[in-house]
Amino acid sequence: MSSPIPIGKYHTLKSGYRLHYHEWGMPSAGKPTVLFLHGGGPGASGYSNFKYNGPFLAEHGYHCLAPDFLGFGLSDKPVDLYYHSATHILTMRELLKARGISSVVPVGNSLGGGVALHYTMSHPEEVAKLILMAPGGLVDPRKFVGVSPGLQAMWNWAKTRPGNKAEAEASYRELLARLVHNKADITDEAIAERIDIAMEQPMVLYETLQTPYYTIPQLREITCPVLGFWGLHDQFLPYEQNEVLKEALPNSRIVLSDKSGHWVMIEDKVLFNQECLGFLDNG
Repeated sequence: MSSPIPIGKYHTLKSGYRLHYHEWGMPSAGKPTVLFLHGGGPGASGYSNFKYNGPFLAEHGYHCLAPDFLGFGLSDKPVDLYYHSATHILTMRELLKARGISSVVPVGNSLGGGVALHYTMSHPEEVAKLILMAPGGLVDPRKFVGVSPGLQAMWNWAKTRPGNKAEAEASYRELLARLVHNKADITDEAIAERIDIAMEQPMVLYETLQTPYYTIPQLREITCPVLGFWGLHDQFLPYEQNEVLKEALPNSRIVLSDKSGHWVMIEDKVLFNQECLGFLDNG
């Protein structure tokens, strides 16, 4: 069978499940590995989220990994798993340990941002720097999930998706259009990379997909440098949430993109890549 995204590498976890990931660049003794953590939208993968960013940073000397969380991309999608961020952190650390990597810069978007925060709070000694892009974990989700048009649309699509891909495609295209500011960014290629994955994801994934959220005093425990991105047209996690990070960590750098919704790394990739590179090089 053809694959919706290029096939990268696989790591078999202790659980027996297979974790798929893409890799760009080579490890360097003097630099941490950049760990790209994708969002939780139906059909997401490390490749589709970060194919414009990992290769760029690798060209500038950084080792980059973009795993697919269990339940996403080409990784296994068990129907009896609790898809909490703690599960994702365990699998990420198992992969990193197998690769001999002890220092990382998590780059997390949305769900991946919540996982990146959870990782940083749980294992601060392993996190050299932190890059967040409209992350979960900054605000109690009960305060905004019910009024977030993007999150509500995502849940409704996952719950009511037709079993036939041809029937599902129109509503799926409408869902992805909520992720961006310019609907032209939802190309046929973007649909093709995601819809087959979305159709096979189990409903339990969406029912158990959670990350912790942190109070401002807790966030102040973060000691590594932090870079944050938000799109001003985000329909999923509103850009006003950057004020929480700014209040908790006034020395963090916040970048707002007028060109973007929820996908700054795709919609405003030149800005994203240059800001990340400068941050990695200089902090």
